[in-house]
Amino acid sequence: MHLLHIISTPRSHESNTIRISNALIEELYGRYADLTVSVLDLFQADLPAIAGANIESKYKLMTGQALDTYHQSCWDAIDATCKRFLEADIYVITTPMWNLGVPYVLKYYVDAIVQPGYLFRYNESGVAEGLLKDKKMVVVTSRGGDYSPGSPLQAFDFLEPYLRAIFGFVGVTDLHFINAHGMDISEAARRVALLKAIGEARALAANGDWPAAEAEPILLAAAARGQRVLVDA
Repeated sequence: MHLLHIISTPRSHESNTIRISNALIEELYGRYADLTVSVLDLFQADLPAIAGANIESKYKLMTGQALDTYHQSCWDAIDATCKRFLEADIYVITTPMWNLGVPYVLKYYVDAIVQPGYLFRYNESGVAEGLLKDKKMVVVTSRGGDYSPGSPLQAFDFLEPYLRAIFGFVGVTDLHFINAHGMDISEAARRVALLKAIGEARALAANGDWPAAEAEPILLAAAARGQRVLVDA
């Protein structure tokens, strides 16, 4: 099974959010012999333009028009980005909450890949249908405050509802969130939240229903399997 780790934080080795995701991925590496992982760091990636010729190309394709050489050469970058996303069986998205929502690079990436004919289509009745089938997604988030269910800030969480909506729209029904709340309240609160989220990540890896996975009887060190791991300093 192929896992695509989509990183949406600029902090690299300083990121607590990545530390939680690494715990999940390391556990999966030890349990499943057929796991491969690729990493897409959105703050380092050269994402395709979502303007100009690519907007023109999108609407040409939606109306069944052929692309000329120029528009096709521009659209190729969108095509490659979508296909790389579609190749994965499992997605792990690592993202902090920024201003109650997702960082701008993650929104940009979503706008690049949610394309008709790739992630969704319109049926004969004009109703949108998601094309992602049998995919699993885990979203690991960190939040400065406590936005957990029942908290005073819960209504201000636009991160989880947005990601659930957009990936549900394209067909992802197996979607799990691991949220580290209260990371900026105090050092003690950060440690408690981090350890709790890491525990949730390891438990999910051990007990989750992973697609096309073959369990490995002996846990293997992630480093021995060539994993690219980003760990807090």
